[in-house]
Amino acid sequence: MHMRYGVISVAAIIFLWVPAVWGKIYIDIDAPAFQQFPIAVQDFKNLNAAEGAEGLTTWFADEMGEILNITGFFRVIARGAFLEDARSAGITVTETNFGDWLTVGCDFLIKGGYSYDGTQLSVELRLFDVVEGKLITGKRYWGALEDRRTIVIKFAEEVLLALTGERGVYNTKVAFVGRKGSVSDIYTVRFDGTGLTRVTNYQSLTLIPRWSPDGKRLSLTSYIHQNPDSYILDLKSGARSILSNYQGLNMASSWSLDGKNILLTLSKDGNEEVYVMDLATKRLHRLTYDPAIDVSPCWSPDGSKIAFVSNRSGSPQIFIMNSDGKNVRRLTFEGSYNTSPSWSPKGGKIAYEGSANGRFQLFVIDEDGSAFVQLTFEERGCESPSWSPDGRYLTFITERRGMKKLCIINSNGLNLRIIDGAARLDSLKNPAWSPCLDLH
Repeated sequence: MHMRYGVISVAAIIFLWVPAVWGKIYIDIDAPAFQQFPIAVQDFKNLNAAEGAEGLTTWFADEMGEILNITGFFRVIARGAFLEDARSAGITVTETNFGDWLTVGCDFLIKGGYSYDGTQLSVELRLFDVVEGKLITGKRYWGALEDRRTIVIKFAEEVLLALTGERGVYNTKVAFVGRKGSVSDIYTVRFDGTGLTRVTNYQSLTLIPRWSPDGKRLSLTSYIHQNPDSYILDLKSGARSILSNYQGLNMASSWSLDGKNILLTLSKDGNEEVYVMDLATKRLHRLTYDPAIDVSPCWSPDGSKIAFVSNRSGSPQIFIMNSDGKNVRRLTFEGSYNTSPSWSPKGGKIAYEGSANGRFQLFVIDEDGSAFVQLTFEERGCESPSWSPDGRYLTFITERRGMKKLCIINSNGLNLRIIDGAARLDSLKNPAWSPCLDLH
């Protein structure tokens, strides 16, 4: 089911504001000393004693707790610790014993109730500040019974907006390469691990998906014609168009923020160099001129700079240049092999994979070369970092028990989560996080 914010239609979940208290950001998740905030989700009340819907009482609470838990920002308090009796307590401020919730160490509380007439589901949800004993925000949603998970996600977005200032990334996907047998294709999966979808079926080796800024297209490289050619795929129609098919390597790497230009690595002039292409005219402009190998370019969020990988210093390292190819400078000096740069959408930081004790791990460094931090310490290593559009997470590939796994980690290196929705594929590589999409 699809929904656009603020549009009322018979096919949409319809929502209205209820009184809310705004103007305060409760959780600074970017603080160096950030710790997960304790939150409780009480069993929902069956407001009209709807028959056949009794199981929703605990389902809503469990699902809300799980959806909040995957953010890494909250510590969801177990139901067994609750003192307030959900059966007798109401869902308003005056019907809530905030002292009971303070006693169990709760900072925030979610309560809800639902009505169901056999056709339409109505759900009220409220977020409370337990310490101050007040309502932070509340919403009411209407939809069909099968919309209940979408309702939970929509209110989770409101919780994140109220507490952190941003809605979160529930409406995003990760594209990646999945191999089954001798062929590989591009797949997508949602942030919560659901909705695994194969988007190509070329019976060939297909690699390196990269999202357009509007989320409607993917660039990719495929050996459909026995040469690594670059294509653009329209995700709605499935139409595929040639981007670059010179003899040798054609690898699209990064779209400009306005979607008008794309960075490529091409070997048409003898060795791998970085180029920018105007997508309207297909006109190429070469940016690097070096006998070394220059690959994996990515734009800074403002489009003024480009990070790329070069072995011009003897081993692969991350370099930065202006968007016109001038003022090249080396960024990484720690480690003998650093590659796969990914620029944070918030600017300032670049994630990459680097060799550490014989394994590749994820690192983050400021664009001026300071604040070098190792994020992962996985036994079998990590590869190919890609930022979420809000800059709060990274997705990457690691190996567990001999199998490649798609993972998500918070930008502070905590809360590593394996996306089990992609587990049925033989091997995974090249993850790329989408912009925010219209998924609801």
